[in-house]
Amino acid sequence: MTATTTLAEITDADFASEVLGSDVPVLVEFWAQWCGPCHQVAPALVRIAEEREGALRVVKVNSDENPITSAQYRVMGLPTMIVFRGGQPVHELRGARPKAALDRELDQALAG
Repeated sequence: MTATTTLAEITDADFASEVLGSDVPVLVEFWAQWCGPCHQVAPALVRIAEEREGALRVVKVNSDENPITSAQYRVMGLPTMIVFRGGQPVHELRGARPKAALDRELDQALAG
């Protein structure tokens, strides 16, 4: 991946195959175009995707365009980030935070 990498956009239609069926853990960011904090956290998520390539996949779900998946995982505020491992949600992070904080929480979620 490069510094200009954009995260894969996942939809209601391909969520099961792309996230639940993934062989590696997946960090899903639920976001929306109008969400300022979502844009703030985006560069950190791209860096995390680059640094953890092969060990963690990082993807985005636009909550406005994919209401079924957002409702299924009870996404009430944005950004909401959920770590999925083996097809199951194992950790949830709500709200924007610095990359260092994201890294700490991801390390804990992936170790458990």
